Amino acid sequence: MNESRICFSEKEQPRLAARRTSLHRNILHRRFETLVFCMIFFIAFGAEMRSATMGADTLSTSELKKISLEDLMNIEVTSVSKSPEKLSETPSAIQVITADEIRRSGASSIPEALRLATNLDVAQKNSHDWAISARGFNTDLSNKLLVMIDGRTVYSPLYSGVFWDAQDYELQDIDRIEVISGPGGTLWGANAVNGVINIITKSAKETQGWFVSAGGGSELQDFADVRYGGILAPNVFFRAYGKYFNRGDEVAANGDDTSDSWKKGQGGFRIDAASSPNNNITLQGDYYSGTENQETGGNGKVSGGNVLSRWTHTISSESDIKVQLYYDHTYLLSPKPAAKPLPAGNLTDGLDTYDVDFQHRFPLGGINRIIWGFGYRRTHDVVGNSPTVVFTPSVLNQNLYNGFLQDELTLQEDLFFTLGSKIEHNDYTGYEYEPNARLQWNFLDQHTLWTAVSRAVRTPSRIDHDFSSPTGLPAPYSYLYDAGTNFISETVIAYEAGYRFQIGSEASVSLSAFYNDYKNVRSLTPTPTTPILPIPLIFNNNLEGFTKGFELNANVQALDWWLLRGGYDLLIERIHVKSGSSDFTNGLNETADPQQQFSIHSSMDLLHNIELDLIPRWVDELHVNNGPTPGIVASYFELNLQLGWRPGKRFEISLVGENLLHPRHPEYGYPGLGREEIVRSGYGQISYSL
Repeated sequence: MNESRICFSEKEQPRLAARRTSLHRNILHRRFETLVFCMIFFIAFGAEMRSATMGADTLSTSELKKISLEDLMNIEVTSVSKSPEKLSETPSAIQVITADEIRRSGASSIPEALRLATNLDVAQKNSHDWAISARGFNTDLSNKLLVMIDGRTVYSPLYSGVFWDAQDYELQDIDRIEVISGPGGTLWGANAVNGVINIITKSAKETQGWFVSAGGGSELQDFADVRYGGILAPNVFFRAYGKYFNRGDEVAANGDDTSDSWKKGQGGFRIDAASSPNNNITLQGDYYSGTENQETGGNGKVSGGNVLSRWTHTISSESDIKVQLYYDHTYLLSPKPAAKPLPAGNLTDGLDTYDVDFQHRFPLGGINRIIWGFGYRRTHDVVGNSPTVVFTPSVLNQNLYNGFLQDELTLQEDLFFTLGSKIEHNDYTGYEYEPNARLQWNFLDQHTLWTAVSRAVRTPSRIDHDFSSPTGLPAPYSYLYDAGTNFISETVIAYEAGYRFQIGSEASVSLSAFYNDYKNVRSLTPTPTTPILPIPLIFNNNLEGFTKGFELNANVQALDWWLLRGGYDLLIERIHVKSGSSDFTNGLNETADPQQQFSIHSSMDLLHNIELDLIPRWVDELHVNNGPTPGIVASYFELNLQLGWRPGKRFEISLVGENLLHPRHPEYGYPGLGREEIVRSGYGQISYSL
């Protein structure tokens, strides 16, 4: 008997592909609807059973009470001055995302948790990539935000930005995330231009015992986390963790799947030892590996590992010495599509970073608080070039030296003046200076006025100096893009003022205004001597301009069981070409930011140990210029929801819905049929701790 086969014509293939996509979407939507129904049923009727099954192990509403406003304003932050200080008295535009806020938001990744900081612009590009910035310049090559995890800098020297798909941690073990909008170069150095994100994890002593969590849903299809903490010896605590997740595809503007699914695993450890009452040692490390399907075809890969050690010697409550060392290895593989006549190929990058940092703080003369330090970083970068993306040289070693000094002077009991500067030396531009002056007036109890003037720099990255994009065409059209040999640092002079106050235990408000003056911003200069086409486009420093605006953040304890957090940002950007210079995009390619945005986080503690969190957000339209003409991402209003139930001290069951107001919407990208859109999604989760 002949083997029978079913064949389809070419005309039928698109129809069948669309049908398969529609079927896949329907399956995911049914899965989401089933999760919603099951969770509501379980919470509604499970509460009636808990007294019979849990007995004395149940929790009262008071035991579930979240952090109070007074506790929040008394949280000690360290990112502004590298010294512990109360949030309520910090002379900076800083917000703190607490561990409880992360848990209650339903965030499953660090970028999702960062949406809780209303002074950040967070836009999801696809299943595994985000654009995140503060106070503007949130483009594909966003490079003016410094991000740290426990003091380890995670930006890439390829483009001075952050690969957010490579940054992860066990969210349950994050103590807080401190988010500063505004320059932080005096203490933190280059690339802390528009802001600083400092992710601080809990000590091993705070994470003893077991924690296990698992779940799944429509886009976050399945995930699992496990962590165990114990005691190695008297005053020596440890924890180890592992996690895995699998995220599904987003969709294109035409409704088709974009084949950008993502899966990743990560594990790590931390040891905290108190060798004496005045000496503490931390040793921690992580390893991760993941694969990412690309919309343009092929599978991308990310992997890496790090190990960090820190010694803290406490001299007094106002004086200590810290020494930190870390090694970090990252690897990425990014498939690049063919660009005729050049074939497709893979771009790879392997980066090794060695870093040592010393700091010392102490009081002087009764009215001075001094902090100073120095550091050294060495990077070894190995690039495997693709046919269309080339870095020359492919192997590069770089050295970065820095030193800083800052003094906080007490002018009178409630008036403080801070002056300091950092000096850095890099291999591209030599010495860079980043001074800062700051005045703080605590004119009433729980009322703080502050103002500051700062200079910060964005030093050149490899894409500015070493990058080229071959076309495969004969000269003079051999390259589409080419690095500028004379590229210098971008600079900003930032003027800020702010007012933070608290109204008893019912409300707290923070308002900050800013004006940033930018010089030598990156441009794409056409080659004027080539006929017909003005290529290659050369990276240069032909742009300048300003941004201005204000950020409003408030926390209100509406009722004993209802806490509201919210914020509104206004950003006005005016970047233009320098007189007598040129730019291929007329100064529009370095910015893609909403002029306005606001969000609210409503946290409610309901009866029967049920928590309900609603997070609506509105984002103004974006003007994107990575196409032949400026494009627009429409404004959107969205809602995230987390419904949780704690039937006992050790269990938590939750249902999370994301982007619930629309089946899908774009948050970033140039308009077109292939632009990715973020879909409505949801997942269920069960957690157990012991």
